[in-house]
Amino acid sequence: MKRTVILIAGVALLSGSCAKKETGLSEKELVGKAIFFDESLSEPAGQSCATCHTPEKGFADKYARITSEGAMKGLFSNRISMTCAYSAYVPALSYDEEEETYVGGLFWDGRVNSLEEQAAQPFVNPLEMGNENVGDVVRKARSAYWYPDFVRIYGEHASADTVFTYINEVIALYERSAEMNPFSSKFDAWQAGKCQLTEEEKLGYELFKEKGLCAECHILDPDERAGKVLFTDHTYDNLGIPSNPGNPFFKVSAPYNTCGKDTMDLGLGSRLRDPEEYGKFRVPTLRNIALTAPYGHNGYFKTLEEIVHFYNVRDVEDFPPAEYPETVNKDELGNLGLSQEEETAIVAFLRILTDCIK
Repeated sequence: MKRTVILIAGVALLSGSCAKKETGLSEKELVGKAIFFDESLSEPAGQSCATCHTPEKGFADKYARITSEGAMKGLFSNRISMTCAYSAYVPALSYDEEEETYVGGLFWDGRVNSLEEQAAQPFVNPLEMGNENVGDVVRKARSAYWYPDFVRIYGEHASADTVFTYINEVIALYERSAEMNPFSSKFDAWQAGKCQLTEEEKLGYELFKEKGLCAECHILDPDERAGKVLFTDHTYDNLGIPSNPGNPFFKVSAPYNTCGKDTMDLGLGSRLRDPEEYGKFRVPTLRNIALTAPYGHNGYFKTLEEIVHFYNVRDVEDFPPAEYPETVNKDELGNLGLSQEEETAIVAFLRILTDCIK
């Protein structure tokens, strides 16, 4: 049987089943991975998907920044880069009539419904990869080291829109791969009966389920598609997080920011133009949470200890006011009555949700 050798990131790999066996990724996933890490596709060059979603940080920002800087220096997004690990299991945005809440959608505000759409947006966002249009992205792609393998899979196409569609398809395939969704944490090993938790981790787990009310939104039921716990119900909530005075987006000038430090991020409500949803953001997975600091949609909290403490005492200690006060969740956090020891135990439990990075 003839075997074709392909080059991805300068490494010779066997095609077809051989590539899958030796790398754990299919041919398309390998090309998607190459594009994900390719810094030549931004304007100017120097930024890739992995700049804001690197494996070593749980597929969050490489430099653990409050918000990520774009390819053009001095331009920043207004929100922290949410991990894209386990995004494959986020459903499309819909309204749950029974629970009376919105569920699903990608990004913090649910503005797209597929990984393909999610992959496409940063390429032409002036605050991210900075290309003016799809044609600019494809022109760079045609000169990329991975493009011959891409053409071998999809064929050559004159249409830039067609090539761009396939680019986003293979990125999405990589984001659906086991490499980005490994379920390889200590928690998973414990669930499989392969290890034991420490007494502090056990206490943290029990507090997470009960007194801490964490599992109200970061649910412990296995996801129907994943068959594993994702630690999110994909709903939207306003935690009462204050505006972050250190957000570099506040220094970005017009036309990207016309309000300076007075910018108010309305989250899902802005997308839906619904005041009842103002200030609400999608509940993220807690998998790899120990790697993805800072925390909150605007990076207000520097550590896990800080955000757990905020959940516990928001309403009984002196915090700045919420960025958007009218829709703050006052039922499931703010005055939980956790001791310092109990807060520490919850943090210890959260740390066992970190995947083993190969």
